[in-house]
Amino acid sequence: MIAASRVTELKTEPRYIDIARQGDSDLDVLKLLPGTWKNDPGMKGRGWNAIALPFASSGSGIDYRLLVNQYDEVLKFTLVDKGVKNRGIQRNGTSINTDQVVVALDYEQRIEQLLADDFPASGLQGDPNTTIHHEPGLWLFMTNEAEKTSNIGRLGTIPHGDSLLALGAGEVTNGPPTIPPINGLPIGVNQNLTSPYLAPYNHFHLAPFKGVVADPTFPGFDPVKPHLLLVGGAPGTVTRTTKLQVSTTVETAGIVNIPFIVRQANAAEMISTFWIMELDELTPAGTPRLILQYLQIVLLDFFPRRDGLPGLIRWPHVSINTMEKVADADAMKTAAPATP
Repeated sequence: MIAASRVTELKTEPRYIDIARQGDSDLDVLKLLPGTWKNDPGMKGRGWNAIALPFASSGSGIDYRLLVNQYDEVLKFTLVDKGVKNRGIQRNGTSINTDQVVVALDYEQRIEQLLADDFPASGLQGDPNTTIHHEPGLWLFMTNEAEKTSNIGRLGTIPHGDSLLALGAGEVTNGPPTIPPINGLPIGVNQNLTSPYLAPYNHFHLAPFKGVVADPTFPGFDPVKPHLLLVGGAPGTVTRTTKLQVSTTVETAGIVNIPFIVRQANAAEMISTFWIMELDELTPAGTPRLILQYLQIVLLDFFPRRDGLPGLIRWPHVSINTMEKVADADAMKTAAPATP
Protein backbone atom coordinates (compact mmCIF):
# COMPACT_ATOMS: atom_id res chain seq x y z
CA MET A 1 0.00 0.00 0.00
CA ILE A 2 1.15 3.57 -0.58
CA ALA A 3 1.92 5.82 2.33
CA ALA A 4 -0.94 7.55 4.16
CA SER A 5 0.43 10.97 3.23
CA ARG A 6 0.23 10.01 -0.45
CA VAL A 7 -3.40 8.89 -0.03
CA THR A 8 -4.25 12.26 1.49
CA GLU A 9 -2.52 14.04 -1.35
CA LEU A 10 -4.44 12.08 -3.95
CA LYS A 11 -7.75 12.80 -2.25
CA THR A 12 -7.24 16.52 -2.57
CA GLU A 13 -5.89 16.45 -6.13
CA PRO A 14 -8.25 16.94 -9.08
CA ARG A 15 -8.87 13.97 -11.31
CA TYR A 16 -6.84 13.96 -14.51
CA ILE A 17 -5.70 11.70 -17.35
CA ASP A 18 -2.07 11.56 -18.48
CA ILE A 19 0.36 9.44 -20.47
CA ALA A 20 1.22 6.38 -18.39
CA ARG A 21 4.87 6.26 -17.38
CA GLN A 22 6.88 3.35 -16.08
CA GLY A 23 7.85 3.80 -12.45
CA ASP A 24 4.92 6.08 -11.53
CA SER A 25 4.62 5.56 -7.76
CA ASP A 26 0.88 6.35 -7.84
CA LEU A 27 0.42 3.00 -9.62
CA ASP A 28 2.08 1.12 -6.74
CA VAL A 29 2.51 -2.56 -7.78
CA LEU A 30 1.29 -1.73 -11.30
CA LYS A 31 4.09 0.77 -11.94
CA LEU A 32 6.13 -1.46 -14.30
CA LEU A 33 3.20 -2.10 -16.68
CA PRO A 34 3.08 1.21 -18.67
CA GLY A 35 4.39 0.90 -22.21
CA THR A 36 4.26 -1.75 -24.92
CA TRP A 37 4.96 -5.45 -24.41
CA LYS A 38 5.46 -7.69 -27.44
CA ASN A 39 6.63 -11.01 -28.73
CA ASP A 40 9.63 -9.32 -30.36
CA PRO A 41 12.04 -11.38 -32.49
CA GLY A 42 13.68 -12.99 -29.47
CA MET A 43 10.26 -13.82 -27.99
CA LYS A 44 8.40 -14.69 -31.19
CA GLY A 45 5.84 -17.46 -30.88
CA ARG A 46 6.00 -17.68 -27.07
CA GLY A 47 2.21 -17.36 -26.73
CA TRP A 48 0.24 -20.62 -26.42
CA ASN A 49 -3.43 -21.34 -25.93
CA ALA A 50 -5.65 -24.40 -25.45
CA ILE A 51 -9.44 -24.34 -25.44
CA ALA A 52 -12.11 -27.05 -25.61
CA LEU A 53 -15.07 -26.12 -27.82
CA PRO A 54 -18.44 -27.81 -28.36
CA PHE A 55 -18.25 -29.71 -31.64
CA ALA A 56 -20.52 -32.20 -33.38
CA SER A 57 -18.28 -34.84 -34.97
CA SER A 58 -19.92 -37.84 -36.62
CA GLY A 59 -19.03 -41.30 -35.37
CA SER A 60 -16.33 -40.34 -32.86
CA GLY A 61 -18.47 -40.29 -29.72
CA ILE A 62 -16.69 -37.05 -28.73
CA ASP A 63 -18.85 -33.94 -28.56
CA TYR A 64 -16.02 -31.39 -28.35
CA ARG A 65 -12.77 -30.53 -30.07
CA LEU A 66 -9.56 -29.31 -28.46
CA LEU A 67 -8.07 -26.29 -30.23
CA VAL A 68 -4.45 -25.29 -29.62
CA ASN A 69 -2.86 -22.07 -30.90
CA GLN A 70 0.56 -20.53 -31.08
CA TYR A 71 0.43 -16.74 -31.12
CA ASP A 72 2.20 -13.40 -30.97
CA GLU A 73 0.80 -10.60 -28.85
CA VAL A 74 0.94 -6.85 -28.43
CA LEU A 75 -0.12 -5.60 -24.99
CA LYS A 76 -0.20 -1.82 -24.53
CA PHE A 77 -0.66 0.27 -21.38
CA THR A 78 -0.97 3.87 -22.53
CA LEU A 79 -3.01 6.20 -20.29
CA VAL A 80 -3.39 6.62 -16.55
CA ASP A 81 -6.50 8.11 -14.93
CA LYS A 82 -5.65 9.52 -11.49
CA GLY A 83 -7.79 10.75 -8.65
CA VAL A 84 -10.85 8.66 -9.59
CA LYS A 85 -13.13 9.10 -6.58
CA ASN A 86 -15.76 6.66 -5.40
CA ARG A 87 -17.99 8.59 -3.00
CA GLY A 88 -18.91 7.08 0.33
CA ILE A 89 -20.04 7.92 3.82
CA GLN A 90 -19.53 6.26 7.18
CA ARG A 91 -22.08 6.51 9.97
CA ASN A 92 -20.82 5.80 13.45
CA GLY A 93 -22.57 8.23 15.73
CA THR A 94 -21.54 11.04 13.40
CA SER A 95 -21.33 10.92 9.60
CA ILE A 96 -17.98 11.33 7.87
CA ASN A 97 -17.00 11.08 4.22
CA THR A 98 -15.09 7.91 3.30
CA ASP A 99 -14.32 8.46 -0.35
CA GLN A 100 -12.19 5.86 -2.10
CA VAL A 101 -9.53 7.01 -4.57
CA VAL A 102 -8.64 4.79 -7.52
CA VAL A 103 -5.79 5.01 -10.03
CA ALA A 104 -6.73 3.38 -13.36
CA LEU A 105 -4.35 2.20 -16.09
CA ASP A 106 -5.86 1.40 -19.48
CA TYR A 107 -4.71 -1.52 -21.63
CA GLU A 108 -5.34 -3.03 -25.03
CA GLN A 109 -4.45 -6.60 -25.89
CA ARG A 110 -4.25 -7.92 -29.44
CA ILE A 111 -3.31 -11.49 -30.32
CA GLU A 112 -2.39 -12.83 -33.76
CA GLN A 113 -2.41 -16.55 -34.44
CA LEU A 114 0.75 -17.99 -35.95
CA LEU A 115 -0.50 -21.56 -36.33
CA ALA A 116 -3.28 -23.71 -34.91
CA ASP A 117 -4.38 -27.34 -34.83
CA ASP A 118 -7.33 -29.20 -33.36
CA PHE A 119 -8.51 -32.71 -32.59
CA PRO A 120 -10.81 -34.13 -33.82
CA ALA A 121 -9.82 -32.28 -36.99
CA SER A 122 -12.52 -29.79 -37.91
CA GLY A 123 -11.06 -27.60 -40.62
CA LEU A 124 -12.13 -24.66 -38.43
CA GLN A 125 -8.83 -23.90 -36.70
CA GLY A 126 -8.30 -20.70 -38.69
CA ASP A 127 -5.56 -19.38 -40.93
CA PRO A 128 -2.06 -18.34 -39.85
CA ASN A 129 -1.38 -14.65 -39.22
CA THR A 130 -4.96 -13.76 -38.32
CA THR A 131 -6.19 -11.83 -35.29
CA ILE A 132 -7.90 -14.16 -32.82
CA HIS A 133 -8.32 -11.94 -29.75
CA HIS A 134 -8.86 -8.27 -28.95
CA GLU A 135 -9.45 -7.00 -25.42
CA PRO A 136 -9.61 -3.42 -24.14
CA GLY A 137 -9.71 -2.86 -20.41
CA LEU A 138 -8.39 -1.26 -17.24
CA TRP A 139 -6.14 -2.23 -14.38
CA LEU A 140 -7.10 -0.56 -11.09
CA PHE A 141 -5.17 0.26 -7.94
CA MET A 142 -7.45 1.08 -5.01
CA THR A 143 -5.34 3.43 -2.88
CA ASN A 144 -7.57 3.22 0.20
CA GLU A 145 -10.79 1.66 1.52
CA ALA A 146 -9.80 -1.78 0.19
CA GLU A 147 -8.47 -4.99 1.68
CA LYS A 148 -4.78 -5.67 0.98
CA THR A 149 -5.86 -8.96 -0.60
CA SER A 150 -8.08 -7.17 -3.13
CA ASN A 151 -6.57 -3.73 -3.75
CA ILE A 152 -5.92 -4.26 -7.46
CA GLY A 153 -8.43 -5.11 -10.14
CA ARG A 154 -8.71 -5.87 -13.82
CA LEU A 155 -11.70 -4.90 -15.93
CA GLY A 156 -11.85 -6.49 -19.37
CA THR A 157 -14.30 -6.75 -22.26
CA ILE A 158 -14.13 -9.34 -25.03
CA PRO A 159 -15.96 -9.06 -28.39
CA HIS A 160 -17.43 -12.56 -27.98
CA GLY A 161 -19.78 -11.00 -25.43
CA ASP A 162 -17.97 -11.36 -22.11
CA SER A 163 -17.18 -8.75 -19.47
CA LEU A 164 -15.07 -9.47 -16.39
CA LEU A 165 -14.04 -7.94 -13.09
CA ALA A 166 -11.15 -9.71 -11.40
CA LEU A 167 -9.74 -8.65 -8.02
CA GLY A 168 -6.54 -9.50 -6.23
CA ALA A 169 -3.21 -8.19 -5.01
CA GLY A 170 0.40 -7.77 -5.99
CA GLU A 171 3.71 -8.49 -4.34
CA VAL A 172 7.38 -7.85 -5.08
CA THR A 173 10.03 -10.45 -4.31
CA ASN A 174 13.71 -10.89 -5.06
CA GLY A 175 14.75 -13.39 -7.70
CA PRO A 176 12.74 -15.25 -10.34
CA PRO A 177 9.12 -16.33 -9.93
CA THR A 178 7.88 -19.74 -8.92
CA ILE A 179 5.57 -21.01 -11.67
CA PRO A 180 2.90 -23.27 -10.14
CA PRO A 181 1.99 -26.59 -11.78
CA ILE A 182 -1.25 -26.51 -13.76
CA ASN A 183 -3.50 -29.40 -14.74
CA GLY A 184 -5.24 -28.46 -17.98
CA LEU A 185 -7.66 -31.41 -17.99
CA PRO A 186 -11.43 -30.85 -17.64
CA ILE A 187 -13.01 -31.13 -14.20
CA GLY A 188 -15.94 -33.51 -13.84
CA VAL A 189 -14.69 -36.38 -16.01
CA ASN A 190 -12.43 -39.37 -15.54
CA GLN A 191 -9.00 -37.72 -15.86
CA ASN A 192 -7.23 -40.90 -16.95
CA LEU A 193 -5.77 -39.95 -20.33
CA THR A 194 -6.56 -43.44 -21.67
CA SER A 195 -10.26 -42.62 -21.31
CA PRO A 196 -11.77 -42.42 -24.83
CA TYR A 197 -13.48 -39.17 -23.90
CA LEU A 198 -10.11 -37.49 -23.30
CA ALA A 199 -8.70 -38.58 -26.67
CA PRO A 200 -8.21 -34.94 -27.81
CA TYR A 201 -6.09 -34.17 -24.75
CA ASN A 202 -4.15 -37.42 -25.05
CA HIS A 203 -3.52 -36.65 -28.72
CA PHE A 204 -1.68 -33.40 -27.89
CA HIS A 205 -0.11 -34.88 -24.75
CA LEU A 206 1.56 -37.65 -26.75
CA ALA A 207 2.45 -35.29 -29.60
CA PRO A 208 2.71 -31.77 -28.10
CA PHE A 209 1.88 -28.95 -30.50
CA LYS A 210 5.11 -27.36 -31.80
CA GLY A 211 3.64 -24.55 -33.90
CA VAL A 212 6.16 -22.86 -36.18
CA VAL A 213 9.16 -23.28 -33.83
CA ALA A 214 12.10 -24.49 -35.93
CA ASP A 215 14.16 -25.84 -33.01
CA PRO A 216 13.91 -29.67 -33.21
CA THR A 217 14.62 -29.95 -29.46
CA PHE A 218 11.59 -27.80 -28.55
CA PRO A 219 9.27 -30.02 -26.47
CA GLY A 220 6.07 -28.39 -27.71
CA PHE A 221 2.95 -27.19 -25.91
CA ASP A 222 1.27 -29.89 -23.81
CA PRO A 223 -2.26 -28.81 -22.78
CA VAL A 224 -2.08 -31.21 -19.84
CA LYS A 225 0.98 -29.44 -18.36
CA PRO A 226 0.96 -25.98 -19.99
CA HIS A 227 2.99 -24.28 -17.25
CA LEU A 228 6.18 -26.09 -18.25
CA LEU A 229 6.89 -23.65 -21.10
CA LEU A 230 7.00 -20.77 -18.60
CA VAL A 231 9.49 -22.33 -16.21
CA GLY A 232 12.91 -20.73 -16.67
CA GLY A 233 11.59 -18.70 -19.59
CA ALA A 234 13.39 -15.43 -18.84
CA PRO A 235 16.41 -14.75 -21.09
CA GLY A 236 18.80 -13.80 -18.32
CA THR A 237 19.24 -13.46 -14.58
CA VAL A 238 16.10 -12.25 -12.77
CA THR A 239 16.86 -9.91 -9.88
CA ARG A 240 13.31 -9.05 -8.85
CA THR A 241 9.74 -10.16 -9.69
CA THR A 242 6.45 -8.32 -9.36
CA LYS A 243 3.55 -10.77 -9.16
CA LEU A 244 0.03 -9.57 -9.99
CA GLN A 245 -2.70 -12.13 -9.38
CA VAL A 246 -6.40 -11.48 -9.88
CA SER A 247 -9.45 -13.75 -9.84
CA THR A 248 -13.14 -13.42 -10.59
CA THR A 249 -13.94 -15.46 -7.43
CA VAL A 250 -12.67 -12.77 -5.00
CA GLU A 251 -15.30 -10.73 -3.13
CA THR A 252 -17.72 -9.08 -5.59
CA ALA A 253 -15.77 -10.00 -8.74
CA GLY A 254 -17.25 -12.06 -11.56
CA ILE A 255 -17.93 -12.57 -15.26
CA VAL A 256 -21.10 -11.71 -17.18
CA ASN A 257 -21.83 -13.07 -20.66
CA ILE A 258 -24.37 -12.64 -23.43
CA PRO A 259 -27.19 -15.27 -23.53
CA PHE A 260 -25.66 -17.39 -26.31
CA ILE A 261 -22.39 -17.77 -24.36
CA VAL A 262 -24.30 -18.74 -21.21
CA ARG A 263 -26.31 -21.38 -23.07
CA GLN A 264 -23.47 -22.92 -25.07
CA ALA A 265 -20.13 -22.57 -23.20
CA ASN A 266 -20.45 -20.28 -20.23
CA ALA A 267 -17.29 -18.45 -19.14
CA ALA A 268 -17.74 -18.92 -15.39
CA GLU A 269 -14.44 -18.08 -13.68
CA MET A 270 -11.02 -16.64 -14.44
CA ILE A 271 -7.73 -16.52 -12.59
CA SER A 272 -4.83 -14.61 -14.12
CA THR A 273 -1.27 -14.22 -12.89
CA PHE A 274 1.32 -11.80 -14.29
CA TRP A 275 5.00 -12.09 -13.41
CA ILE A 276 7.01 -8.97 -14.31
CA MET A 277 10.69 -9.81 -14.12
CA GLU A 278 13.54 -7.32 -13.83
CA LEU A 279 16.77 -8.64 -15.31
CA ASP A 280 20.29 -7.70 -14.27
CA GLU A 281 20.75 -6.42 -17.85
CA LEU A 282 20.09 -2.71 -18.45
CA THR A 283 18.30 -1.06 -21.37
CA PRO A 284 19.85 1.90 -23.24
CA ALA A 285 17.79 4.14 -20.92
CA GLY A 286 19.60 2.69 -17.90
CA THR A 287 16.58 0.80 -16.53
CA PRO A 288 16.38 -2.97 -16.02
CA ARG A 289 15.31 -5.04 -19.01
CA LEU A 290 11.77 -6.24 -18.32
CA ILE A 291 10.14 -9.57 -19.17
CA LEU A 292 6.44 -10.32 -18.63
CA GLN A 293 5.05 -13.82 -18.29
CA TYR A 294 1.43 -14.69 -17.63
CA LEU A 295 -0.68 -17.74 -17.01
CA GLN A 296 -4.44 -17.32 -17.37
CA ILE A 297 -7.18 -19.90 -16.90
CA VAL A 298 -10.82 -19.29 -17.82
CA LEU A 299 -13.19 -22.08 -16.79
CA LEU A 300 -15.87 -22.80 -19.38
CA ASP A 301 -18.97 -24.74 -18.28
CA PHE A 302 -20.71 -26.98 -20.80
CA PHE A 303 -22.05 -30.57 -21.03
CA PRO A 304 -23.17 -32.57 -17.95
CA ARG A 305 -20.48 -33.93 -15.67
CA ARG A 306 -19.46 -37.56 -16.18
CA ASP A 307 -18.37 -38.33 -12.62
CA GLY A 308 -21.83 -38.76 -11.10
CA LEU A 309 -21.90 -35.31 -9.49
CA PRO A 310 -24.44 -32.64 -10.43
CA GLY A 311 -23.55 -29.71 -12.63
CA LEU A 312 -21.52 -29.18 -15.78
CA ILE A 313 -18.01 -30.13 -16.83
CA ARG A 314 -15.51 -27.29 -16.27
CA TRP A 315 -13.13 -26.95 -19.20
CA PRO A 316 -9.91 -24.95 -18.52
CA HIS A 317 -9.16 -22.46 -21.29
CA VAL A 318 -5.43 -21.95 -20.71
CA SER A 319 -3.31 -19.11 -22.13
CA ILE A 320 0.39 -18.48 -21.46
CA ASN A 321 2.92 -16.07 -22.91
CA THR A 322 6.39 -14.61 -22.42
CA MET A 323 6.93 -11.04 -23.72
CA GLU A 324 9.39 -8.19 -23.40
CA LYS A 325 8.86 -4.48 -22.73
CA VAL A 326 9.82 -2.85 -26.04
CA ALA A 327 8.65 0.77 -25.72
CA ASP A 328 7.30 3.42 -23.41
CA ALA A 329 3.67 4.53 -23.69
CA ASP A 330 2.80 6.25 -26.95
CA ALA A 331 3.54 9.94 -26.37
CA MET A 332 1.38 10.83 -29.40
CA LYS A 333 -1.76 10.01 -27.44
CA THR A 334 -3.39 13.11 -26.01
CA ALA A 335 -4.40 13.23 -22.40
CA ALA A 336 -7.70 14.95 -21.77
CA PRO A 337 -8.94 16.45 -18.49
CA ALA A 338 -11.36 14.23 -16.64
CA THR A 339 -14.57 15.21 -14.92
CA PRO A 340 -14.26 15.18 -11.12
